[in-house]
Amino acid sequence: MRFGVLGPLLAIDEDGPVDLKGPRHRAVLARLLIARGRVVPATTLIADLWPDPPERAAGAVQTFVGALRKAIEPGRPPRTPPRLLITEGPGYALRLPADAVDAWRFEAAVLAPPDPGAPPGPGALPEPDTTEAALALWRGPAYADVADQPWARAEIDRLDELWLLAQHRRASALLARGRAAEAVPPLEALVKQHPLGEESRRLLALALYRSGRQADALAALRSAREMLADTLGVDPGPALRELEVDILRQAPGLSVAPGSPALIGRSAELAALSSAAATGNRLNLALVSGEPGIGKTALVAAFAHGRRTLWYRNPSELGVPAPSGDPATAQVRWRRAVSEHLAGLARVAPLLVVVEDLHAADPGTTALIEHLVDPPLAAPILLVATYRSTDPPDALLSRLAQASPLRLTLTGLSRPDTRALLRSTPARDLPAATARLIHERSGGNPFYVRELARLADTDADAVPPNVRDVIRHRLAQLPAPTRDVIRFASVLGIDIALDLLPAASLDQVEDAVARGFVAEVGPGRFRFAHALVRDAVYGGLSRTRRAAWHAEVAAAIRRVRPDDVVALAHHLDLAGGAGATEAARVAAERAEVRFEPHEAVRWWRIALRHGDGASVRTRAELIMGLARALAVTGELAEARRQRGAAIGLAAGDAALTTRVICAFDVPANWAANDDPGLAERVASAATAALGSPRSDRDRSRLLATIAMELRNTGGPRAREAALSAVALARGLTDPALLAYGLNALYLQTYHRAGLASERAAIAAELLELADRHGLVTYRVLGHLLLMQARSALGDFASADAHAEAAAALAGEYRIPLVDVFTAGYGKMRAGGAGAMHVEMPGVDTRLDRPATADAMLEARLCFQAREAIARGDRAAMASLAARLAPAAGERAAGSALVDLGPIADVLNALAT
Repeated sequence: MRFGVLGPLLAIDEDGPVDLKGPRHRAVLARLLIARGRVVPATTLIADLWPDPPERAAGAVQTFVGALRKAIEPGRPPRTPPRLLITEGPGYALRLPADAVDAWRFEAAVLAPPDPGAPPGPGALPEPDTTEAALALWRGPAYADVADQPWARAEIDRLDELWLLAQHRRASALLARGRAAEAVPPLEALVKQHPLGEESRRLLALALYRSGRQADALAALRSAREMLADTLGVDPGPALRELEVDILRQAPGLSVAPGSPALIGRSAELAALSSAAATGNRLNLALVSGEPGIGKTALVAAFAHGRRTLWYRNPSELGVPAPSGDPATAQVRWRRAVSEHLAGLARVAPLLVVVEDLHAADPGTTALIEHLVDPPLAAPILLVATYRSTDPPDALLSRLAQASPLRLTLTGLSRPDTRALLRSTPARDLPAATARLIHERSGGNPFYVRELARLADTDADAVPPNVRDVIRHRLAQLPAPTRDVIRFASVLGIDIALDLLPAASLDQVEDAVARGFVAEVGPGRFRFAHALVRDAVYGGLSRTRRAAWHAEVAAAIRRVRPDDVVALAHHLDLAGGAGATEAARVAAERAEVRFEPHEAVRWWRIALRHGDGASVRTRAELIMGLARALAVTGELAEARRQRGAAIGLAAGDAALTTRVICAFDVPANWAANDDPGLAERVASAATAALGSPRSDRDRSRLLATIAMELRNTGGPRAREAALSAVALARGLTDPALLAYGLNALYLQTYHRAGLASERAAIAAELLELADRHGLVTYRVLGHLLLMQARSALGDFASADAHAEAAAALAGEYRIPLVDVFTAGYGKMRAGGAGAMHVEMPGVDTRLDRPATADAMLEARLCFQAREAIARGDRAAMASLAARLAPAAGERAAGSALVDLGPIADVLNALAT
């Protein structure tokens, strides 16, 4: 059992917060916690609780204590003495471990003596993150529930003073470790909260000065002088006066502490990141963008100095192994595990997580970032991601916009800052004219500046017009073996794996490290110093050489990393020639298994691009793979076109037709086809294929396809096909096959009114099957179908739950189009009876259309009944009454988009 008093009173056990009942129960608990284990007499409790105690005050206190004992010791057996809230002598006491109360842990952290073995200076202060972790325990004013009680005031004031001391210690520690910009935002807030606190103002002025803001530092000191004079009529104390003098004469002792990385011209960005890092007990997102070489990594590295930082470059570095099982479910479980891991790290002290090159991030990384920020992880984490403004990941940025990230766009340095940067390079003594030229040519881009300065250090007259020329010129000066390895390495991309380079390359790679072209990031792993270096080198290769070297890399991957199918496909794609089609196909199938449909689409397209000369069978299978992936991503129109093309290629070949048809198993929840012409073609091809000997698995898939394609036009033939498909699937051990058959059977239950109960039973079986076998798309479908069926049965509580579950799963797995139906259902529920038009192929919510076999059947019949009554058309009334009679116990809401109320009301109106 843990207790929280730094904010509203909390008692928390392993299952979460405990119910502490009413205000006087909470007051008794707070009074005993303030006593720190000492006995509080019952008479004292009575006096503290009531200014004018009632007659039964003693009994009431006993009742409060008894209720508290049940709450904080729920597992205590009857008639056994309490362990936590005990009765002793004339009163009560809490016997708790030293770490059971957040205020006690906070006090211990703030008042902990410095390490006696630490050297004088910064080592005598706690780490900033340690104090930050202690301050993170505060959820609001201490003992907020009893802040107006006289008996709590002394303890509240004491804790407030400790909080102020912790703020000062954290700021002092940041200043001592060269992190002044991070200290500014919390100190500014502290000065507003405690305007008369001279120490807060002194630290703020010092932090501003060390952040390169001398004028702001002097303004802060003037503000302090005016505040003290106006409020108290006194001058600032000695510490503030001495600091003002030191700033005016720029005393050497005020300089930044040693050990912090040099960063020029980015104090405002550092301050913004510090402010984002200090905002609340939740994950905040910061996006840092700029052109290549502008200093994104340098900014983040400077900000990370002295912080607990996790540099994310690939999933293995997170220390959370990917779980096994169904790939889509495994990805979600892994992301949840990463969230818990990061939250655990942040509970110790605030955490900085850095993801670089977001523009080149793989789908797994982008999915993880979206998972962490929506909703934001409840932990003090700042997630900083960098990307090139010249190649922005627009789709991802659009999805991340709802997280309201801090956006920092880095631009070129000013001329003075460029000059200051040049003074930190070997070319520090460049003539002023050359420095101005470098600034003009570089636009203040720090990478360009350094690269131009490195060349200018040896030959100022050879300063080229752009960085690409500089890099190529530098490359030409290298020894031939080193130059060749760097050129070959550019084919690998930004990251360089030693085992994929030609033999005996280590010496040359180390030479490239020494010359600043690449950097070592781990055993056998290197990285180009900047993307521009790699791009410039790669751009200098002829197309023929690129293709040949990509082929060599592909051969090396086959030897040393045969399971890295994505890298193999990438290099074979750029090499062209033999193997590219099959490699891209394998990569596409791997992406589908991992439930990354957009990545699958990309690889299927690449496979088709290389498969122009492939056999008819291969091209048909590739086209169907693309059609399947497109359908899952929501690109339905193109999916239909590709599917039609594949059916055309397979014409006349029953075996290939079967393979093509069986490759498309995309779920559907609307009993009307969005392309009737294509549906007839597919159904005819499936019917023809059934004429040849087929396995039960193929027969079931073909029959289900017929039922799916002729979902509202096939009549008894299509219904019989669905029943036969399900019967065959039940005899096999293929859950996905049975799910597809059940989907088809559901869509064949709209041929007459009154079948909502039958649909509900089919959908319930489908959902149970999908849950049991981890079939993600069919889990979503099952919830959508039950949302429809339960709406028709008037069970809106159940329909609400299924709509919510479908929306949650669709969001979690990024499944498109589901929100069309869940949002439409939500509008129907909010508006009651009425209709909502849905802009989606095949989904027709118009009530004045003929009442065909689809989800709008009952609604259209009810609409037509009202029209017939208005016209006085008795023949139409009789016909409509007969068609609606089987649905007398249902609502005209089977679409879950339109609700025209109980069908019995329409039948009564017809009868009248």
